[in-house]
Amino acid sequence: MAFLALNTDKLKENYQYLDTLFKEHNIEWAVVSKVLCGHKSYLEEVINLGVKQVCDSRVSNLKTIKSIAPEMETVYIKPPAKRAIKSIVEYADISMNTEFETIKLLSKEAQKQKKTHKVIIMIELGELREGVLREEFIDFYAKIFELPNIEVVGIGTNLTCLYGVLPNHDKLIQLSLYEQLIEAKFNKMIPYVSGGSSVTIPLIDQGLLPEAINHFRVGETLFLGTEPYTNQQYKDMHTDVFQLYAEIIELIEKPVVPMGEFGVNVEGKAYEIDEEKLGETSYRAIIDLGLLDVEETHIEPVNPKLNFVGASSDMIVIDLGNNEDNYKTGDLLEFKLDYMGALRVLNSRYIDKVKR
Repeated sequence: MAFLALNTDKLKENYQYLDTLFKEHNIEWAVVSKVLCGHKSYLEEVINLGVKQVCDSRVSNLKTIKSIAPEMETVYIKPPAKRAIKSIVEYADISMNTEFETIKLLSKEAQKQKKTHKVIIMIELGELREGVLREEFIDFYAKIFELPNIEVVGIGTNLTCLYGVLPNHDKLIQLSLYEQLIEAKFNKMIPYVSGGSSVTIPLIDQGLLPEAINHFRVGETLFLGTEPYTNQQYKDMHTDVFQLYAEIIELIEKPVVPMGEFGVNVEGKAYEIDEEKLGETSYRAIIDLGLLDVEETHIEPVNPKLNFVGASSDMIVIDLGNNEDNYKTGDLLEFKLDYMGALRVLNSRYIDKVKR
């Protein structure tokens, strides 16, 4: 058995820390909930924190959020797929966009549903993921303002996620200037300059965040208490909101060096044998967790004496050394997770999700 535990008290304390920080700097912020993979019980905990806006990249997750809290403002945070337009208008109050033809479809669907659909236009600032090219954005906005049932509520950018381009002061100043240019040219108010994410938070303390950046989208720092670029813990935040537990299903003292003719394992890896360790033994635990659930590179044993040996699709082998802590079959081993580890585990239907 393996299960993931959400510590609701630590989640609340992380939220309060961030909410205070943003309020002190007149910044609105939205919780990015995609790491929760639509898990209803966990989404309820997030909504109960007092969140005003939730972002996700899956329409099905936004649907779940609306079923819990119909009044919650929801944001779809990747360019909408044309085949999902109807459900995006139904379950997302705001969507982030880069394609004119897609926004035309959102406009038509919003008319059918008798709604006004809000959009944030994403601008390319060097990360080369989603974003309208800078030399084209004036013409782009001109066309969007003409569409019925579409309200432009923001300009935004995405950085760090693909190539690791950092949201530094200069890039965010560029974003601020583009917002000012749009407002001046079209005589329109653009409420959100959405240039903030978990990786942007350090700029606040450093005094490097341009004043015009007034909207953040935060997931990783809320749930993990870390700054994504360096993976460093924030002093007053918790890194163990999520804890993963896996049961030991076999524990036997075995040779350190495998025996037989060697090929490659299930991951396609070929191992080189250290012949100096021939004859050595150690206690090895097999845990009820595997590559189907999470790669071992994204989890870390809380007990520093434990070392990963290898993994297959549904089992991971842990070296306990001399087993000084007297583990036995049936005991639970506890693991920390990074962001991708949490995402993988939460997406696994084989891992139970509990609260404490």
